[in-house]
Amino acid sequence: MKFNIFEALRKDHDRQRALLKTVLDTNGDSSLRESSFQSLKIQLTEHAKFEERNFYKPLIDFDLTQVKSRHSISEHKDIDDLIHALDETSKSSSAWLKKAKELEHKVLHHLEEEEREVFQLAGRVLTENQKIDLAKIYENNIKETKARPNDL
Repeated sequence: MKFNIFEALRKDHDRQRALLKTVLDTNGDSSLRESSFQSLKIQLTEHAKFEERNFYKPLIDFDLTQVKSRHSISEHKDIDDLIHALDETSKSSSAWLKKAKELEHKVLHHLEEEEREVFQLAGRVLTENQKIDLAKIYENNIKETKARPNDL
């Protein structure tokens, strides 16, 4: 069996979970907190952009997946807003940690909902070839971005 879109997205979801844990395990305005947060920010931003383009855009065309797709895209916006708020907050403040925990909650909720609900519905509307083709496109987009890290 070939690599499909669900496996590609789950791989990034696992990376996001690990980065969230790393960020929340840091203290104060440390270089580790800064580098971990920057990695998380890039991962979440790039993942959302390509997930919307290569997964949700095709799903919006189906009645069965339209509402969930729109909801997930809305959650990406909420996550993006929290990332911007964290960028504007001192990493040594208790407010930063509170916002980081809120980000963790929103991201974990989003990933859980996506994996347990959206993937199930998407599996019913996408053909096997579409699932494989979407994974290839998604993975190529991610690889191209990694080759150009200064484009963020």
